[in-house]
Amino acid sequence: MPQVRAEVRVTGRVQGVWFRQSTKDTAERYGVKGWCRNNPDGSVEAVLEGEETTVKAVIDWCKNGPDLARVDDLQIEWKAPSGEFDRFRIC
Repeated sequence: MPQVRAEVRVTGRVQGVWFRQSTKDTAERYGVKGWCRNNPDGSVEAVLEGEETTVKAVIDWCKNGPDLARVDDLQIEWKAPSGEFDRFRIC
């Protein structure tokens, strides 16, 4: 199956609610590689690489996030995968 890369930005109540750790756990469960980090503006940014179906599954999870999160908006930019990642990490 072809590999894809999605660069995702999530806004809302997404910091201080275990969003990054939960994203990492979800990505690892699906075998998706990349990273996520908090941004100074209160958003969370993630780069997801893997098979299209698994990347989309992680994105679907990000639309709601963990229990304490409130996702107001999710922006996705699709790009060619770089293959630079060997795991998923929190920055």
